[in-house]
Amino acid sequence: MKRFALVLIAAVLFLGHAQTQRVNLLCSPDLAWCEALGPAFKAATGIDLEFQRLSSNDGLARLRAEAANPIFDAWFGGTGDPHLQAAEEGLTEAYKSPRMGELQDWAVRQWEASKGRTVGVYAGALGYSYNTEQLKKRNIAAPKCWSDLVKPEFKDEIQVANPNSSGTSYTMLATLVQLMGEDKAFDYLKALHKNTNQYTKSGAAPARAAATGESLVGITFQHDAVLQAVNGAPVAIVSPCEGTGYEIGSMSIIKGAKNMENAKKWYDWALSPEAQAVGAQAKVSYQVPSNKSAPLPAQAPKLSEVKLIDYDFVKYGSSAERKRLLGKWDNDVSKLPK
Repeated sequence: MKRFALVLIAAVLFLGHAQTQRVNLLCSPDLAWCEALGPAFKAATGIDLEFQRLSSNDGLARLRAEAANPIFDAWFGGTGDPHLQAAEEGLTEAYKSPRMGELQDWAVRQWEASKGRTVGVYAGALGYSYNTEQLKKRNIAAPKCWSDLVKPEFKDEIQVANPNSSGTSYTMLATLVQLMGEDKAFDYLKALHKNTNQYTKSGAAPARAAATGESLVGITFQHDAVLQAVNGAPVAIVSPCEGTGYEIGSMSIIKGAKNMENAKKWYDWALSPEAQAVGAQAKVSYQVPSNKSAPLPAQAPKLSEVKLIDYDFVKYGSSAERKRLLGKWDNDVSKLPK
Protein backbone atom coordinates (compact mmCIF):
# COMPACT_ATOMS: atom_id res chain seq x y z
CA MET A 1 0.00 0.00 0.00
CA LYS A 2 2.81 2.39 0.93
CA ARG A 3 4.60 1.66 -2.35
CA PHE A 4 1.38 2.23 -4.30
CA ALA A 5 0.89 5.60 -2.58
CA LEU A 6 4.42 6.69 -3.46
CA VAL A 7 3.93 5.67 -7.08
CA LEU A 8 0.63 7.56 -7.19
CA ILE A 9 2.21 10.72 -5.75
CA ALA A 10 5.08 10.51 -8.25
CA ALA A 11 2.62 10.10 -11.12
CA VAL A 12 0.60 13.12 -10.00
CA LEU A 13 3.74 15.23 -9.71
CA PHE A 14 4.91 14.10 -13.14
CA LEU A 15 1.57 14.85 -14.78
CA GLY A 16 1.40 18.23 -13.08
CA HIS A 17 4.85 19.10 -14.37
CA ALA A 18 4.06 17.78 -17.85
CA GLN A 19 0.92 19.88 -18.04
CA THR A 20 2.68 23.10 -17.06
CA GLN A 21 2.50 25.47 -19.99
CA ARG A 22 5.24 28.08 -20.12
CA VAL A 23 7.53 30.20 -22.27
CA ASN A 24 11.09 31.02 -21.24
CA LEU A 25 11.72 34.56 -22.44
CA LEU A 26 14.91 36.53 -22.90
CA CYS A 27 13.61 40.05 -22.26
CA SER A 28 15.68 43.10 -23.20
CA PRO A 29 13.53 46.19 -22.50
CA ASP A 30 13.28 47.86 -19.08
CA LEU A 31 12.75 45.39 -16.23
CA ALA A 32 9.40 46.92 -15.24
CA TRP A 33 8.03 46.31 -18.73
CA CYS A 34 9.22 42.69 -18.70
CA GLU A 35 7.47 42.21 -15.36
CA ALA A 36 4.21 43.66 -16.67
CA LEU A 37 4.07 41.30 -19.64
CA GLY A 38 3.83 38.04 -17.70
CA PRO A 39 0.44 38.51 -15.99
CA ALA A 40 -1.11 39.91 -19.18
CA PHE A 41 0.13 36.96 -21.26
CA LYS A 42 -1.06 34.48 -18.64
CA ALA A 43 -4.51 36.08 -18.55
CA ALA A 44 -4.80 35.97 -22.36
CA THR A 45 -3.44 32.48 -22.99
CA GLY A 46 -3.17 30.55 -19.73
CA ILE A 47 0.55 30.13 -20.38
CA ASP A 48 3.15 31.07 -17.76
CA LEU A 49 5.88 33.49 -18.77
CA GLU A 50 9.27 33.10 -17.15
CA PHE A 51 11.89 35.66 -18.13
CA GLN A 52 15.40 36.86 -17.58
CA ARG A 53 16.24 40.50 -18.28
CA LEU A 54 19.44 41.03 -20.29
CA SER A 55 20.51 43.99 -22.43
CA SER A 56 20.55 43.43 -26.19
CA ASN A 57 24.23 42.67 -26.68
CA ASP A 58 24.46 40.57 -23.51
CA GLY A 59 21.41 38.68 -24.74
CA LEU A 60 23.10 37.91 -28.04
CA ALA A 61 26.18 36.64 -26.21
CA ARG A 62 23.99 34.39 -24.07
CA LEU A 63 22.25 32.91 -27.12
CA ARG A 64 25.60 32.15 -28.70
CA ALA A 65 26.84 30.42 -25.55
CA GLU A 66 23.68 28.28 -25.29
CA ALA A 67 23.19 27.56 -29.01
CA ALA A 68 23.68 23.80 -28.60
CA ASN A 69 21.18 23.62 -25.74
CA PRO A 70 18.99 26.73 -25.71
CA ILE A 71 17.44 27.80 -22.41
CA PHE A 72 15.19 30.47 -23.90
CA ASP A 73 12.27 29.99 -26.25
CA ALA A 74 11.89 33.56 -27.47
CA TRP A 75 13.66 36.91 -27.31
CA PHE A 76 11.63 40.07 -26.83
CA GLY A 77 12.74 43.65 -27.35
CA GLY A 78 16.04 45.42 -27.36
CA THR A 79 17.57 47.04 -30.42
CA GLY A 80 17.06 45.23 -33.71
CA ASP A 81 20.72 45.07 -34.72
CA PRO A 82 21.58 42.12 -32.40
CA HIS A 83 18.41 40.34 -33.50
CA LEU A 84 19.54 40.68 -37.11
CA GLN A 85 22.95 39.38 -36.16
CA ALA A 86 21.38 36.41 -34.36
CA ALA A 87 19.36 35.71 -37.52
CA GLU A 88 22.50 35.88 -39.66
CA GLU A 89 24.24 33.42 -37.32
CA GLY A 90 21.36 30.94 -37.40
CA LEU A 91 20.46 31.36 -33.72
CA THR A 92 16.80 32.13 -34.40
CA GLU A 93 13.91 30.46 -36.20
CA ALA A 94 11.95 31.77 -39.19
CA TYR A 95 8.28 32.31 -38.45
CA LYS A 96 5.44 34.21 -40.14
CA SER A 97 2.76 35.34 -37.73
CA PRO A 98 -0.85 35.64 -38.95
CA ARG A 99 -0.65 39.21 -37.58
CA MET A 100 1.94 40.39 -40.13
CA GLY A 101 -0.72 42.29 -42.07
CA GLU A 102 -1.50 44.38 -38.98
CA LEU A 103 2.03 45.79 -38.65
CA GLN A 104 3.71 49.05 -39.62
CA ASP A 105 5.92 48.90 -42.73
CA TRP A 106 9.13 49.34 -40.70
CA ALA A 107 8.26 46.28 -38.63
CA VAL A 108 7.64 44.18 -41.73
CA ARG A 109 10.88 45.39 -43.35
CA GLN A 110 12.77 44.08 -40.32
CA TRP A 111 11.13 40.68 -40.82
CA GLU A 112 11.98 40.70 -44.53
CA ALA A 113 15.61 41.75 -43.92
CA SER A 114 16.07 38.81 -41.54
CA LYS A 115 14.40 36.28 -43.88
CA GLY A 116 11.57 35.90 -41.38
CA ARG A 117 13.75 35.41 -38.31
CA THR A 118 12.89 38.64 -36.46
CA VAL A 119 10.14 41.24 -36.52
CA GLY A 120 9.70 44.79 -35.27
CA VAL A 121 7.63 45.25 -32.10
CA TYR A 122 8.32 48.93 -31.39
CA ALA A 123 10.38 51.88 -32.58
CA GLY A 124 12.18 54.67 -30.75
CA ALA A 125 14.41 57.61 -31.62
CA LEU A 126 17.87 58.15 -30.18
CA GLY A 127 18.59 61.38 -28.32
CA TYR A 128 19.53 62.63 -24.90
CA SER A 129 18.08 64.24 -21.81
CA TYR A 130 19.46 66.75 -19.35
CA ASN A 131 18.58 67.71 -15.81
CA THR A 132 17.04 71.19 -16.01
CA GLU A 133 17.70 72.02 -12.35
CA GLN A 134 21.37 71.08 -12.53
CA LEU A 135 21.79 72.92 -15.83
CA LYS A 136 20.42 76.09 -14.25
CA LYS A 137 22.72 75.73 -11.21
CA ARG A 138 25.75 75.39 -13.47
CA ASN A 139 24.58 78.29 -15.65
CA ILE A 140 25.11 76.30 -18.85
CA ALA A 141 23.19 76.97 -22.07
CA ALA A 142 20.73 74.22 -22.94
CA PRO A 143 22.22 71.75 -25.46
CA LYS A 144 20.30 71.25 -28.69
CA CYS A 145 22.71 69.32 -30.95
CA TRP A 146 25.23 66.49 -30.87
CA SER A 147 27.93 69.14 -31.27
CA ASP A 148 26.95 70.80 -27.98
CA LEU A 149 27.89 67.71 -25.97
CA VAL A 150 31.62 68.02 -26.75
CA LYS A 151 31.87 71.61 -25.48
CA PRO A 152 34.21 72.22 -22.51
CA GLU A 153 31.34 73.10 -20.16
CA PHE A 154 30.13 69.49 -20.32
CA LYS A 155 33.41 68.06 -18.99
CA ASP A 156 32.55 64.98 -16.84
CA GLU A 157 28.83 65.80 -17.17
CA ILE A 158 27.74 63.13 -19.68
CA GLN A 159 26.78 59.52 -19.12
CA VAL A 160 26.41 57.00 -21.94
CA ALA A 161 26.43 53.20 -22.15
CA ASN A 162 29.23 50.99 -23.41
CA PRO A 163 28.32 49.89 -26.98
CA ASN A 164 29.70 46.41 -26.31
CA SER A 165 26.95 45.66 -23.79
CA SER A 166 24.27 48.14 -24.83
CA GLY A 167 22.24 48.09 -28.02
CA THR A 168 21.32 51.72 -27.34
CA SER A 169 24.93 52.82 -27.40
CA TYR A 170 25.76 50.72 -30.45
CA THR A 171 22.89 52.51 -32.20
CA MET A 172 24.55 55.81 -31.24
CA LEU A 173 27.87 54.61 -32.65
CA ALA A 174 26.30 53.49 -35.93
CA THR A 175 24.17 56.64 -36.09
CA LEU A 176 27.16 58.97 -35.79
CA VAL A 177 29.08 57.04 -38.46
CA GLN A 178 26.15 57.37 -40.86
CA LEU A 179 25.50 60.99 -39.93
CA MET A 180 29.06 62.34 -39.98
CA GLY A 181 31.15 59.83 -41.90
CA GLU A 182 33.41 57.37 -40.07
CA ASP A 183 36.50 59.54 -39.56
CA LYS A 184 34.58 62.54 -38.24
CA ALA A 185 32.36 60.29 -36.13
CA PHE A 186 35.33 58.79 -34.34
CA ASP A 187 36.86 62.24 -33.85
CA TYR A 188 33.56 63.20 -32.24
CA LEU A 189 33.51 60.08 -30.05
CA LYS A 190 37.05 60.83 -28.84
CA ALA A 191 35.96 64.34 -27.88
CA LEU A 192 32.82 62.96 -26.21
CA HIS A 193 35.01 60.53 -24.25
CA LYS A 194 36.67 63.48 -22.50
CA ASN A 195 33.27 64.69 -21.29
CA THR A 196 31.96 61.24 -20.28
CA ASN A 197 31.85 60.48 -16.56
CA GLN A 198 30.81 56.85 -16.92
CA TYR A 199 30.14 54.14 -19.51
CA THR A 200 27.23 52.14 -18.12
CA LYS A 201 26.26 48.57 -18.91
CA SER A 202 22.59 49.36 -19.59
CA GLY A 203 21.41 51.76 -22.28
CA ALA A 204 18.58 53.11 -20.09
CA ALA A 205 20.81 53.84 -17.08
CA PRO A 206 22.00 57.27 -18.33
CA ALA A 207 18.37 58.47 -18.45
CA ARG A 208 17.98 57.54 -14.80
CA ALA A 209 21.26 59.27 -13.94
CA ALA A 210 20.11 62.49 -15.60
CA ALA A 211 16.77 62.24 -13.81
CA THR A 212 18.37 62.02 -10.36
CA GLY A 213 21.04 64.63 -11.09
CA GLU A 214 23.84 62.06 -10.78
CA SER A 215 24.80 63.16 -14.29
CA LEU A 216 23.84 66.35 -16.10
CA VAL A 217 23.25 64.63 -19.46
CA GLY A 218 22.27 61.07 -20.34
CA ILE A 219 22.44 59.76 -23.92
CA THR A 220 19.63 57.24 -24.44
CA PHE A 221 16.61 56.45 -26.52
CA GLN A 222 14.15 59.27 -25.99
CA HIS A 223 11.41 57.01 -24.62
CA ASP A 224 13.68 56.07 -21.70
CA ALA A 225 13.92 59.75 -20.81
CA VAL A 226 10.15 60.16 -21.26
CA LEU A 227 9.66 57.47 -18.59
CA GLN A 228 11.69 59.58 -16.16
CA ALA A 229 9.79 62.76 -17.04
CA VAL A 230 6.41 61.04 -16.58
CA ASN A 231 7.55 60.02 -13.10
CA GLY A 232 8.25 63.67 -12.25
CA ALA A 233 11.96 64.03 -12.92
CA PRO A 234 13.17 67.53 -13.96
CA VAL A 235 14.46 66.52 -17.39
CA ALA A 236 14.25 67.98 -20.88
CA ILE A 237 14.50 65.66 -23.88
CA VAL A 238 16.49 66.56 -26.98
CA SER A 239 16.26 65.39 -30.58
CA PRO A 240 19.70 66.50 -31.84
CA CYS A 241 19.52 69.24 -34.46
CA GLU A 242 21.87 67.46 -36.89
CA GLY A 243 19.58 64.44 -37.06
CA THR A 244 19.54 61.13 -35.23
CA GLY A 245 19.09 57.40 -35.63
CA TYR A 246 16.41 55.13 -34.28
CA GLU A 247 15.85 51.56 -33.22
CA ILE A 248 13.40 48.94 -34.30
CA GLY A 249 12.92 46.96 -31.12
CA SER A 250 12.56 43.40 -32.31
CA MET A 251 11.38 39.92 -31.38
CA SER A 252 12.68 36.49 -32.35
CA ILE A 253 11.99 32.81 -31.73
CA ILE A 254 15.05 30.85 -30.62
CA LYS A 255 16.20 27.99 -32.84
CA GLY A 256 15.73 24.70 -31.03
CA ALA A 257 13.30 26.20 -28.49
CA LYS A 258 12.05 23.53 -26.10
CA ASN A 259 8.59 25.13 -25.96
CA MET A 260 8.29 25.96 -29.64
CA GLU A 261 4.49 25.98 -29.93
CA ASN A 262 4.14 28.20 -26.89
CA ALA A 263 6.87 30.45 -28.24
CA LYS A 264 4.77 30.98 -31.38
CA LYS A 265 1.73 31.74 -29.23
CA TRP A 266 3.81 34.29 -27.34
CA TYR A 267 5.02 35.81 -30.64
CA ASP A 268 1.49 36.16 -32.01
CA TRP A 269 0.19 37.62 -28.76
CA ALA A 270 3.08 40.10 -28.48
CA LEU A 271 2.17 41.51 -31.91
CA SER A 272 -1.45 42.12 -30.90
CA PRO A 273 -2.80 45.60 -30.06
CA GLU A 274 -3.68 44.39 -26.56
CA ALA A 275 -0.15 43.19 -25.83
CA GLN A 276 1.43 46.32 -27.23
CA ALA A 277 -0.72 48.47 -24.93
CA VAL A 278 0.55 46.73 -21.77
CA GLY A 279 3.71 48.82 -21.34
CA ALA A 280 1.94 52.17 -21.58
CA GLN A 281 -0.92 51.00 -19.36
CA ALA A 282 1.63 50.02 -16.70
CA LYS A 283 3.38 53.39 -17.24
CA VAL A 284 6.69 51.69 -18.03
CA SER A 285 6.90 51.96 -21.84
CA TYR A 286 6.60 54.91 -24.22
CA GLN A 287 7.86 53.46 -27.50
CA VAL A 288 5.94 53.59 -30.78
CA PRO A 289 4.15 50.22 -31.16
CA SER A 290 4.39 48.21 -34.38
CA ASN A 291 0.73 47.14 -34.59
CA LYS A 292 -1.20 49.81 -36.46
CA SER A 293 -4.18 49.41 -34.14
CA ALA A 294 -2.19 49.65 -30.91
CA PRO A 295 -2.72 52.94 -29.05
CA LEU A 296 0.20 55.37 -29.21
CA PRO A 297 1.03 56.64 -25.71
CA ALA A 298 0.34 60.37 -25.52
CA GLN A 299 3.81 61.01 -24.08
CA ALA A 300 5.66 58.97 -26.73
CA PRO A 301 8.04 60.95 -28.95
CA LYS A 302 6.43 61.54 -32.33
CA LEU A 303 8.80 60.12 -34.94
CA SER A 304 7.31 62.40 -37.60
CA GLU A 305 8.64 65.38 -35.64
CA VAL A 306 12.17 63.99 -35.23
CA LYS A 307 14.87 64.52 -37.87
CA LEU A 308 15.64 60.84 -38.50
CA ILE A 309 18.48 59.58 -40.66
CA ASP A 310 17.92 56.78 -43.15
CA TYR A 311 19.40 54.21 -40.79
CA ASP A 312 20.85 51.18 -42.59
CA PHE A 313 19.69 48.34 -40.33
CA VAL A 314 21.01 45.59 -42.61
CA LYS A 315 24.58 46.91 -42.84
CA TYR A 316 24.95 47.93 -39.22
CA GLY A 317 23.18 44.83 -37.98
CA SER A 318 25.63 42.53 -39.76
CA SER A 319 28.16 40.54 -37.73
CA ALA A 320 31.17 41.84 -39.64
CA GLU A 321 30.27 45.54 -39.40
CA ARG A 322 29.31 45.36 -35.73
CA LYS A 323 32.54 43.55 -34.86
CA ARG A 324 34.63 46.05 -36.83
CA LEU A 325 33.02 49.16 -35.35
CA LEU A 326 33.07 47.85 -31.79
CA GLY A 327 36.71 46.86 -32.16
CA LYS A 328 37.56 50.31 -33.44
CA TRP A 329 35.70 51.95 -30.53
CA ASP A 330 37.57 49.72 -28.05
CA ASN A 331 40.96 50.56 -29.54
CA ASP A 332 40.51 54.20 -30.54
CA VAL A 333 38.12 55.60 -27.94
CA SER A 334 37.65 53.63 -24.73
CA LYS A 335 41.39 53.35 -23.95
CA LEU A 336 42.03 57.09 -24.27
CA PRO A 337 42.91 58.99 -21.10
CA LYS A 338 40.49 61.58 -19.82
